[in-house]
Amino acid sequence: MGELTDKIKGNTNEAIGKGKQGVADATDNASLDAEGKNQETKGKAQQFEGEVKGKLGDDI
Repeated sequence: MGELTDKIKGNTNEAIGKGKQGVADATDNASLDAEGKNQETKGKAQQFEGEVKGKLGDDI
């Protein structure tokens, strides 16, 4: 995957994760909240990977 692809996927996962957390708070659903937090963390990691690829090149 390229830098831009990783950043887009990261932003998407982070946004979906935050959305799940919002729904979980409204419905008092602990498992959905945990799922949302995990997805948000995954998104942040993907964004970081995209930033690293941007600085070092896509061949890492």
